[in-house]
Amino acid sequence: MTTSTTSPVLSEVRGEVGVLTLNRPEVRNALNLALREALQEALGELDADPRVAVVVITGAGGNFCSGRDLKAAAAGEPMYRDRAAQQSAFPRTSIRKPVIAAIEGYALAGGFELALSCDLVVAARNARFGLPEVKRNLVAIGGALFRLPRRIPYHAAMELALTGDQVGAEQLAAWGIVSRLADPGDALDAALELAGRISGNGPSAVRATKEIVRRSIGWTTEADAFDAQLAAAEPALSSPDRQEGIAAFLERRAPVWRDR
Repeated sequence: MTTSTTSPVLSEVRGEVGVLTLNRPEVRNALNLALREALQEALGELDADPRVAVVVITGAGGNFCSGRDLKAAAAGEPMYRDRAAQQSAFPRTSIRKPVIAAIEGYALAGGFELALSCDLVVAARNARFGLPEVKRNLVAIGGALFRLPRRIPYHAAMELALTGDQVGAEQLAAWGIVSRLADPGDALDAALELAGRISGNGPSAVRATKEIVRRSIGWTTEADAFDAQLAAAEPALSSPDRQEGIAAFLERRAPVWRDR
């Protein structure tokens, strides 16, 4: 993806980590159609890039994302170009590779839902999260209303959803939503460090592991889970990287992964 400093999403590769920066700082990186489409395109390109093992999403200007651009919405701009685009959008479908949200400042409304769509969340200690949609007679339909009750206590999720009040990163860390806390200004560095720890692992095994964990919520019994996970694990278990990982362990050397 070719980006310039005026693009709504900036894309770069740092080592084995793809970094996507939401780039509308003048509106706290509010989500308009152009930003959504640029983010979707950039995620697809990084997912297909063999150099990239992990993707980090962050925001420019000291904030992650303030949610939907309400001025654009008031002017009649849709959230997505069509139904197909909505159904294939990242908050609904994810990508094969792990995605980490690196959050400074505000992650509100659709911005909070974007963070919840990621596989891991790293946040500055002073970051703020919330679902203020009800304050404007809107409904959070980007996944938070069913993801939060599965990840934090039910009544806590209900209070956040019904009041629209904000909550701090330290509280979300206590509930397990935020994976790691960082000092203000250091969320991206902390996310890159975490991404680096993941990127050293076998790429096909990481992809399979992510798929199994994400799909596990839909498996109703352990018997179903044991059967269903085999299909996701097979590409990794039959990959030449399986033999490489074992050989590297026995030979006490770093593995050289090829199945990217």
